[in-house]
Amino acid sequence: MEVTQIEGRQPVLEALRSGRPLLRILLARGERRGTLREIALLARARGVPVDELPAADLRRRARTGAPQGVIALAAPPRYADVDDLLALARSRGEPPFLVVAAGVQDPRNLGALLRSAEAAGVHGVIVPKHRAAGLTPAAEKAAAGAAAFLPVAMVTNLAACLERLKERGIWVCGADPRGERLYYEADLRGPLAVVVGSEGRGIPRLVRERCDFLVRIPMRGRVASLNVAVAAAIILFEAQRQRQG
Repeated sequence: MEVTQIEGRQPVLEALRSGRPLLRILLARGERRGTLREIALLARARGVPVDELPAADLRRRARTGAPQGVIALAAPPRYADVDDLLALARSRGEPPFLVVAAGVQDPRNLGALLRSAEAAGVHGVIVPKHRAAGLTPAAEKAAAGAAAFLPVAMVTNLAACLERLKERGIWVCGADPRGERLYYEADLRGPLAVVVGSEGRGIPRLVRERCDFLVRIPMRGRVASLNVAVAAAIILFEAQRQRQG
């Protein structure tokens, strides 16, 4: 059976809280204080075996370099279908609010994006199957537990996926430095999918051409661009502000 690792205190704690099936939890020996103690107690309540091993051995097993004293072993993450994201929006009585990560390749940036998206009330994130980061241990750790609650769908063709979303009445907004309007001037209240591009190249041409409109963030300093997760967070929380108005 293929096994993946969830590393870090908050990601493991949220995985337990969300009910994600876990095979085993590895704890650094002698560290049962604070969050680690809460993890051990919750694991016992859920019937998840807990093994203790020397901290040095735990660090050697880690894939992120800093497991913070805990690693959970789990089945690989299950990706949702796009229809699952839309069903979640319907169950909440809300217009769909999605993020499309068009080629984010750094798993830590993807994790940070998931964290911001979950906090902003997004119903789900769509990622491409090829040439992009997925739900790796580094991504789950950077998400700080958000990956346990925010569904992620993986598709083989982003451009075709956007066309299907548009057919279902969802407006597609691309975040692009060449956008024709400022992000806070756009109407972000209805059914919406916000597209963000890769760290270096931005949104791929075929995907950008499927966007209904492009928005930009005004830059006042000498730095020409923002980290993709930061840029996404700015736009997502503006959309959330508008949707609550």
